Amino acid sequence: MAAEPAAPDTLSATEAATLLGVSRATLYAYVSRGLVASAPGPGPSRARRYPRVDLDAFLERRERARDRDLAAHGSLHWGLPVLDSALTLIEDGRCHLRGRDIVGLSRESGFEEVAALLWSGDMGAAVSAPVVRARGSGPSADALARHLVGASQTPLVALGAPAPVVMRGAARVVAGMFAAAGARGGGPLAVRLARGWGTPHARVIDAALVLSADHELNVSSFTARCVASADAGLEQVLLAALCALRGRRHGGLTERVEDLVAGADRDGPRRAAERALGGDGTLPGFGHPLYPDGDPRAAELLRITEALAPPGDPVQGLVALARDQLGQEPTLDLGLAAVARRLGLPAGAAFCLFALGRSAGWIAHAIEARADDRLIRPRSRYTGPRPVAVGSSPP
Repeated sequence: MAAEPAAPDTLSATEAATLLGVSRATLYAYVSRGLVASAPGPGPSRARRYPRVDLDAFLERRERARDRDLAAHGSLHWGLPVLDSALTLIEDGRCHLRGRDIVGLSRESGFEEVAALLWSGDMGAAVSAPVVRARGSGPSADALARHLVGASQTPLVALGAPAPVVMRGAARVVAGMFAAAGARGGGPLAVRLARGWGTPHARVIDAALVLSADHELNVSSFTARCVASADAGLEQVLLAALCALRGRRHGGLTERVEDLVAGADRDGPRRAAERALGGDGTLPGFGHPLYPDGDPRAAELLRITEALAPPGDPVQGLVALARDQLGQEPTLDLGLAAVARRLGLPAGAAFCLFALGRSAGWIAHAIEARADDRLIRPRSRYTGPRPVAVGSSPP
């Protein structure tokens, strides 16, 4: 059989690794971190190809990184690490919380145990969340925000207390958020949420919370660290992070994904995808820069809810279309939307699962920032006009 013709202006994995002067394993690590792009190639094998222009740009960035001043410039955009953290590692297409694979954790551990792992490094330190009564209108971002605004503030200085004190205080704050979202009664938080939302599938809820718990230095977690470094109260940290999560390019994307799924159910996946692509040129819920071969969190949520999918499930149709036509795999946002739809959860549940699960990570980032005990205050690279001497006229 004749070899498949190479796509124009792209290289194979071996060619790309040779160009960069690295091993193929290192090349794949670059891809998993979003530093180099790849896409399925032509032909039956669909072996991934690497755009030459992207590789050249990476080589240029690597050269510029030798200059410390230039290395800092642009590092906040899917670029170089900007601070140390012992919480989450994203590497080789997998996500690990304190060295534990997040998918494995979602299968073997409950949300409270994973929160304890993030907060203290010890899953065995998990404490039962107290039963909190909070006024809430159900699963909505507004309900969570109103609760955090009205709650009494937990000072972050208390996070320097002994671990059991930290765990109890953090658990109380998180339990209040769950109650505001509609959780009812006692028991594990996932059970309370399932009870309040009227579904028997508490185990799926638990898995969704764990898979949402943390994801390195995303926008909302970086916001949490910045606010925590200013020594704000824990509820204020969570409120700031929640505001960041609501952005359309972060957790707010779940609303666009739910609209896409609803449109696919009504008009078919192809027409719904064409409408979405006609907007900003992207298909919401597909294609994550850190997971070029697929987001394992989404794959797990789709797997555990597959048996609950109705005939003609629009989610399955969208996944097949995106994979075949765009070479893109689902992200966590689509996985959460699939959970909400397949479990028949109330409107707003997908976003709330994201926010409630991520609250564990936000608190962990706050603990790390508080332990570092330094204000996060980066400098800007000034690009405006040069100062004008006092008493002189500008040119």
